[in-house]
Amino acid sequence: MGVKPAVATYNTSDFRKGLKIEIDGEPYLMTEMNFVKPGKGNAFYKCRMKNLIRGTSLDRTYKGGDSLQSADVETTSVQFLYRQGEDYVFMDGTTFEQYEVTAQVAGDIWKYIKDGMECSMTLYNGNAIVVEPPQHVELEVTETTPGTKGDTATNVTKPAKVETGAEFLVPGFIKEGNIVKINTVNAEYVERVSN
Repeated sequence: MGVKPAVATYNTSDFRKGLKIEIDGEPYLMTEMNFVKPGKGNAFYKCRMKNLIRGTSLDRTYKGGDSLQSADVETTSVQFLYRQGEDYVFMDGTTFEQYEVTAQVAGDIWKYIKDGMECSMTLYNGNAIVVEPPQHVELEVTETTPGTKGDTATNVTKPAKVETGAEFLVPGFIKEGNIVKINTVNAEYVERVSN
């Protein structure tokens, strides 16, 4: 049986934005850290943390000398291989290790990913907890209504189905067969890549 490596701890002097820590057995990312030195009394640290599994936020205050346990969290680049039922299979291009990710963890990623696409995966204790597509993806429009003649204004939108099966609002001039760039952060049309 392997020996579990010693877990690192962070003292308040190490606290900073971007720190990955473990609280009550779950990984958190420190998104804000404010050092407060009142006129009287001891200094304290006001911290806001984001739960890396659920996405919820947590506010905690620590006094000097407190410490937090580091979280065994790493982010790696993976390639989407295929869907297996409701699950998604990804492979780390360096280690060739494969990860099967449930639909619950994958979330809305199905709207954006195609075979072979590079994605970012966050692992906690070796298990995938977050998978993110690239910030921008290029997808082919497979179904949309024809635009009205003379309808070149960009403020006129219509729904368009893309090759992944997802639907996005696009300008009226977009036709079937066009390749469009979609922002995966807000699920919005960016530009037409090809005619």
